[in-house]
Amino acid sequence: MAKEILKNNLSVFEQIKQIDENGNEFWMARQLSKLLDYTDFRNFVGVIAKAIESCKNSGHNPLDHLVETNEVVSVGSGGTHAYPSYKLSRYACYLIVQNADPAKEVVALGQTYFAIQTRLQEIRQMDEYNQLSSEDERRLFLRNEMSKHNTYLAAAAKNAGVQDGLDYAIFQNHGYAGLYGGLDAKGIHKKKELKKSQHILDHMGSTELAANLFRATQTEEKLRKENIQGKQKANQTHYEVGFKVRQTIKEIGGTMPENLPIADSIKTVQKKIDNSNKKKD
Repeated sequence: MAKEILKNNLSVFEQIKQIDENGNEFWMARQLSKLLDYTDFRNFVGVIAKAIESCKNSGHNPLDHLVETNEVVSVGSGGTHAYPSYKLSRYACYLIVQNADPAKEVVALGQTYFAIQTRLQEIRQMDEYNQLSSEDERRLFLRNEMSKHNTYLAAAAKNAGVQDGLDYAIFQNHGYAGLYGGLDAKGIHKKKELKKSQHILDHMGSTELAANLFRATQTEEKLRKENIQGKQKANQTHYEVGFKVRQTIKEIGGTMPENLPIADSIKTVQKKIDNSNKKKD
């Protein structure tokens, strides 16, 4: 059943999300278990137990992310019954799919979806980022983060065998191609009508920068964690991560990055913010 839902509508994880009276998002465990192809909830309880342990090990309080409750479930002849369940945060769902059966196709999709969404949520919840009030400030923050993590990515790529400037350009193009539906840097310039001298990242809005930041951080982590060696494998890894980010954007009904509008140069934004700060002083 989950596979049929998956084929008909890729936004299944977003569709079963609920919002409480305080505006907090959550997922119900029994509903999530069915979506992940667990026909017997008793088997899913073991996955939840592993997620709770992972939550503890990561320094988080499980009670902040997995709350015991009752969940109303449909039974025969149109009736309902309340069964013990859990109210899950997005982070709890992320830990659950990481501990679920990876052989299930829908679990693999869930791992990608919740990993990306959890990372983007972490970015949005950064104390510094959360205090920013304008799009310009958010762009500048994320562009600086992108510069920092591109340095880390370059080091990880070099360790994998991406040695010279040409190698790295090809490596970067693989990441862009995965995220931008096959477009490399040149193709993105053409699509967005940017001049050759204009840097792609300097003309991205905060949404597009956040997607690229996730692409960079996750590729770096995967290259290091799996000790990937060889230019071709590194390129393929970058493409696959970019493609998974793209899949998740599609799944939640977002705009594809190549279709997002270009923004003023980040250098112009920097000057504007600097001048504004001088006036305040």
